[in-house]
Amino acid sequence: MRKIKKGDTVEVISGDDRWMRGTVRRLVPEKDRVVVAGINLVKKHQRPRPTGGRTQTQAGIIEFEAPFHLSNVMLVCPQCNQRTRVAFEFSEDGSKVRVCKKCDSVID
Repeated sequence: MRKIKKGDTVEVISGDDRWMRGTVRRLVPEKDRVVVAGINLVKKHQRPRPTGGRTQTQAGIIEFEAPFHLSNVMLVCPQCNQRTRVAFEFSEDGSKVRVCKKCDSVID
């Protein structure tokens, strides 16, 4: 089980976008990277290229969210609205759940 999941609210703790919050759009677990909505926007200059058929890729300056490392974000607890570390505990039914270290509430 991972500490950060898709759809979680996270806060950036280092870099140019420090203190900004956003929701997780995508995780790249093999590289320990995360894509957050509206944060770490980069611009890519792209030429039109044929893709096998008549369609072409979009040309021009494309702005998109680049992934960055998981160590640069912290989970925001939905109950106490503070960035927090995550602990794992077992619930009464035996399933593993994430727990906020600041307010001891279940995150899942």
